[in-house]
Amino acid sequence: MITIYQPDEFPAALRPAAVTIGKFDGVHCGHQTLLELVRAESDRRGLHAVVVTFDRHPLALFAPDRCPVPILSPRQQLEQIATFGVDAAVVLPFTRELANLSPEEFIERVLVEQLGTELLIVGSDFRFGRGGAGDVELLRRVGRERGFEVIVPEDIPGPTGRRASSTWLREALSAGDVELATQMLGRYHVVSGTVVHGAKRGRELGFPTANLDPATVEGLIPADGVYAGWFRSGGRVYPTAVSVGNNPTFEGVPQRQVEAHLLDANLDLYGESVDIAFVQRIRGMEKFASLEALIERMGHDVDETRTRLRMRAETLETRRFMAGC
Repeated sequence: MITIYQPDEFPAALRPAAVTIGKFDGVHCGHQTLLELVRAESDRRGLHAVVVTFDRHPLALFAPDRCPVPILSPRQQLEQIATFGVDAAVVLPFTRELANLSPEEFIERVLVEQLGTELLIVGSDFRFGRGGAGDVELLRRVGRERGFEVIVPEDIPGPTGRRASSTWLREALSAGDVELATQMLGRYHVVSGTVVHGAKRGRELGFPTANLDPATVEGLIPADGVYAGWFRSGGRVYPTAVSVGNNPTFEGVPQRQVEAHLLDANLDLYGESVDIAFVQRIRGMEKFASLEALIERMGHDVDETRTRLRMRAETLETRRFMAGC
């Protein structure tokens, strides 16, 4: 998959194109339906499969204080999109100039002139153009005039029958419900970052941890608590107990630390880029009355992590993470 950041640089060799367009924040099961369909229809019709997305949420430009936290970093998002075998991803810079295009101008300039769209696949709630004035019916009407077809697949329900959405996925992660997130994603939610030196309290307590540098973290960090997870470094995967939060038993701990205690492995990971997959939440973050109580609880957390990961060792989500997906 090639990535293009300016639509006017779109290669002529990729025209005509079957295009799907959206923010794709999280690349959840609803997004996956669009990606699978654009790949299948492009193969069937002899077109090139192209994904159009945006470099930021619209609220990042118009109301930064209300902009939701991204579920995936741009790198993570493009990596997930690439797994669907599309030919190209076009990342549109969401500028005021782009936001001020009328729906008709967006169709003509981007879809027709720059991408050579012959087939457009979008979700039923897709809105575009100045003030979100463009919708599916407008796309269909203009498409008939400009020679491209529009396909709108049925909405994909999530695990409980509710329509899958980035908002729901973000809510689940923010509540620590990583199992619900897994069901919506068809894979584990992953946070990535670079390992840095911490206060070494875990080592002193007998549970050494790999601490992620907060400045390098990619992916929405789930709610505070302790999780069973998988840890990937250098192509190898290890079972891990993950702590998220500020460890209230100790004073002066920076907020929102992500720390991973690898089970049965003691590695020098400082400076390495690693991935942590969140499998199940074991408990919330707690303040303990003594170090002895904390150590006892950490021992229980490790035992619980072993049990839960043993039950998940052969699942599709685990195999995908083991394979680097």
